[in-house]
Amino acid sequence: MQIDVLSLFPNMFEPLRESMIGKALERHLLNFDVVDYRSYSHDKHHHVDDTPYGGGAGMLLKPESLFEAMDGVNQRHPGPKRVILMDPAGKKFDQQAARELSQERHLVFICGHYEGYDERIRTLVTDEYSLGDYVLTGGELPAMVMIDAIVRLLPGVLGNDESAHTDSFENGLLEYPQYTRPPEYRGMQVPEVLQNGNHQLIARWRLKESLRRTYLRRPDLLERVELDDAAKKLLREVKTEEATKAAERRLNAFEQNKEDTD
Repeated sequence: MQIDVLSLFPNMFEPLRESMIGKALERHLLNFDVVDYRSYSHDKHHHVDDTPYGGGAGMLLKPESLFEAMDGVNQRHPGPKRVILMDPAGKKFDQQAARELSQERHLVFICGHYEGYDERIRTLVTDEYSLGDYVLTGGELPAMVMIDAIVRLLPGVLGNDESAHTDSFENGLLEYPQYTRPPEYRGMQVPEVLQNGNHQLIARWRLKESLRRTYLRRPDLLERVELDDAAKKLLREVKTEEATKAAERRLNAFEQNKEDTD
């Protein structure tokens, strides 16, 4: 995969060359370039922004620098590419989008600053993405998040490709709890089922705990995921167990309150 980033602050992307992405670069699973589009500015002060027509607060990115930076990318790497604009008005980035984009051969990220973009810049773009309903000072941090999420899905990037398939959101659910040695620490025990070597029971426990965590923390995900009959049965068990726990907590709180008032 080839990834190009157009940014006014290319040094912000140096940390991406460490850890997992750094290893992907070393193994030639990924080519990664950052272009400072200020170098394509046309005046001696290297301005890339100007005031908006019609008035208004803030400054807008001018089209020339970004268009010419994209011309340079296209000259170096001819062929089709997905050009991604980081914009609060874009669709929300999620794991499904990461999987889709990881199948592409060439991605280009445009990172803006200031109040916004000259609207003509959007003609360069195939996709607009946002990380959520908040505004950051620039597109660099969202681009880094997206690149990390995408690159880890490339074949051979993770030490064990199975790791990506068991991540949260990969099957529409949150990931189950995980444990490693020691089996007991400060009174906290690793569940016995994970230590007995019965892979069928372990798989059942993991699915149930994945359903439990999703039910308790992100119940909205359960509205979108398709569960088979076995998973539906486990989810019913989870709901019953959690309802029982809630009732016990209410009873304990009532009894404690009664003791305090006696």
